[in-house]
Amino acid sequence: MGVKQVIKNLDAFPRAEEHLLQKTQSGAVVSIAGLLIMATLFVHELTYYISTYTVHEMAVDLKRGETLPIHINMSFPSLPCQVLSVDAIDMSGKHEVDLDTNIWKLRLSREGVIIGTEYLSDLVEKGHTTHKHENETDHHEDSDKKFHLEKFDDEADTMIKKVKQALASGEGCRVYGVLDVQRVAGNFHISVHGLNIFVAQMIFEGASRVNVSHVIHDLSFGPKYPGLHNPLDDTERILHAASGTFKYYIKIVPTEYKYISKEVLPTNQFSVTEYFSPMNEFDRTWPAVYFLYDLSPITVAIKEERRSFLHFITRLCAVLGGTFALTGMLDRWMYRFLESVMKSNPRRSMR
Repeated sequence: MGVKQVIKNLDAFPRAEEHLLQKTQSGAVVSIAGLLIMATLFVHELTYYISTYTVHEMAVDLKRGETLPIHINMSFPSLPCQVLSVDAIDMSGKHEVDLDTNIWKLRLSREGVIIGTEYLSDLVEKGHTTHKHENETDHHEDSDKKFHLEKFDDEADTMIKKVKQALASGEGCRVYGVLDVQRVAGNFHISVHGLNIFVAQMIFEGASRVNVSHVIHDLSFGPKYPGLHNPLDDTERILHAASGTFKYYIKIVPTEYKYISKEVLPTNQFSVTEYFSPMNEFDRTWPAVYFLYDLSPITVAIKEERRSFLHFITRLCAVLGGTFALTGMLDRWMYRFLESVMKSNPRRSMR
């Protein structure tokens, strides 16, 4: 009996006799309100525990020999697809003109409706190679050159007519695809540079008439991860007066996103500065849209993490216990207030 009595003395929650308990309407109201508050807080804490958060870490970028994917999705409402080309050049000296690998074009009507699909290839700039034997004479070479020149003129005339007809009808072009470039600083640009200079002059009658108005639907340097917003998405630049050259200076930051499942997504995020250079009568260059990019030597690792279960229990106990204690205090205050009000009413009636 002594041991049991000692254990009972340790009880921090002594029970009162049932007949000593008094239940009131005010206590019921406070109890219901407290239960609703505790249920709301419990759901909030559970959602907070289940959700993940991200941790950012920085380190020196040690990657070598990898390629940089550039995802392009742009519209040129004032230039037909036949004259547009994508050119790329990097610091290693690699220069590619009129890229057509993994790049496509969609012909657009004046209203922006798709009316056809084409690959990015310029008929005027296509090379016509022939295989010759060592014993071929100069006469045959001269005749081949004349044949190819005549063929070039025919193709150029045909293209000029098609492009002028497309310009008259207000045809535009949507360029999209993926460029795989070397992981060094460089630039790519979209322009009419793939055209022969004389053909371009006959089509536009001057560089100032080349309208490089454009809409950037999407420009990214790798897949997107949760929470990423590329600064050039949905960018619209429409020219209403003189033409010119757009330049976007891009700083790329290599990024790795690590999901809670330990899966790693290599990608890149970037910042951008924009510059526009209007054309004047002395310029000998043709308008274009340039994207000049450089890579940061620092890589960012973004990790998804989840809060520990002990952290969840600690917060839950603090929130629910605090709410229970607060509602108990409120119940006592309300009971004493109502009791004092009821005691003062008979005195007023006697007066």
